[in-house]
Amino acid sequence: MESKKTTTGKASDITIVIGVIGADAHAVGNKIIDYALNDAGYHVINLGVMVSQEQYIEAAIETNADAILVSSMYGQGEIDCQGFRDKCDEAGLKGIPLFAGGNLVVGKQKFEDVLERFKKMGFDYVYPPGTQIETTIADIDKTFGIKR
Repeated sequence: MESKKTTTGKASDITIVIGVIGADAHAVGNKIIDYALNDAGYHVINLGVMVSQEQYIEAAIETNADAILVSSMYGQGEIDCQGFRDKCDEAGLKGIPLFAGGNLVVGKQKFEDVLERFKKMGFDYVYPPGTQIETTIADIDKTFGIKR
């Protein structure tokens, strides 16, 4: 997906809203993501845990964010993310890159099936449990033309 913003090729020009969606209170992964993205030079708006779709959208609008990264560890991410792309589009965030990762569904499911469902929901990048944050950073770099 193309970036909505022309960058100077510097990560510091990119603002990313992150948080843990829904009723999920798992904070450790969120802190690791925050640290790693900041360490990679990105400007991070960390909403913490138990974040609603509306809170992500409000923060993205308020900060003129370039991407939204949704985490879920309690398995209800698929339910919590339903309609998220449509709400982003309606709020004026049409085309904003959406990233999702963690334990997005209940139980053991083939990731290919989960990926397909999240892509249909409008997510640009979807990561299975255990994905290293460096993989996500590489995808964010690619999305915004960041050269390291």
